[in-house]
Amino acid sequence: MTRRIAAVVTAYHPDERLAAVVESALLSCDSVVIADNTPGDAETLAGKLQGPKVTVLRTGRNRGLAGALNLGLAQVPADAEAVLFLDQDSVLPPELVAGLSAHLADEKIAVVGPTPVDAATGGRYERTADRHAAVDDRPSIITSGMLVRRSAFEDVPGFREDFFVDCVDSDFCLRVRRSGRRVVRDAALVLPHSIGSGRDHRLGPLNVRVLHYPAWRHYWIARNGVVLSREFFGTERGFVLTNALFMARWLLVTTLFDERRAASVPAVLRGLLHGLTGRVDLRRYLPAGAEYQGPEGR
Repeated sequence: MTRRIAAVVTAYHPDERLAAVVESALLSCDSVVIADNTPGDAETLAGKLQGPKVTVLRTGRNRGLAGALNLGLAQVPADAEAVLFLDQDSVLPPELVAGLSAHLADEKIAVVGPTPVDAATGGRYERTADRHAAVDDRPSIITSGMLVRRSAFEDVPGFREDFFVDCVDSDFCLRVRRSGRRVVRDAALVLPHSIGSGRDHRLGPLNVRVLHYPAWRHYWIARNGVVLSREFFGTERGFVLTNALFMARWLLVTTLFDERRAASVPAVLRGLLHGLTGRVDLRRYLPAGAEYQGPEGR
């Protein structure tokens, strides 16, 4: 069965990879919507890609990842039966969309995604991925490469803008599961994706991969992760346990290896505290040019 699929691509100060992403999406999707989060009035590469099947949306503000996703989703054509979400660096392998779409033959499946691999090294994000079934139910999958059945948005209208950037994918998937629908990952389908500014460090006999982020990213990762653990503790115990272990490791490796630990460690700790108390600190932990769509910060 052939489905009409629209792609939503989020962009932020895009480089030439965006053109390759759009070109690859047009080979297997009926239309592409680019939601460009780049602040300011200057034209970016995204604007040059406008065409009969490509819609470019710009507000001149950084609305955060969730804001961009929602902006693009609102412009998806009414006849699209599924929506494919992509980052600006995720060039689609030719067989990927067809492989993902085939899973939607199961009416219970609302969200399906591939296994993301590091575009630089080819390594899988999840090092224990081989321990899972080839196609398995997951508490969450990353946004880039996520194919969502259009009807799923009737129960889960969109992405959580008060999270700004981090954990937006996890929150969406967890709410889909809470609605009674399935979120699955196909390990046989892979999507190259930039894993960020990661570097390897030695810790005794161990090789530790560490992502070096600015302090504001550390804050949102910690805060939003704790918020999700609080909200889904009763129904997603496996996710909550895994998330707790992730947070503990995140704090440890940031303390040991981050060159900017004087700013990063307090950001993690403050994020953990605000996740528990429901607060948000917008004065310290928003990037320049950002527009926050959520409850007022304190």
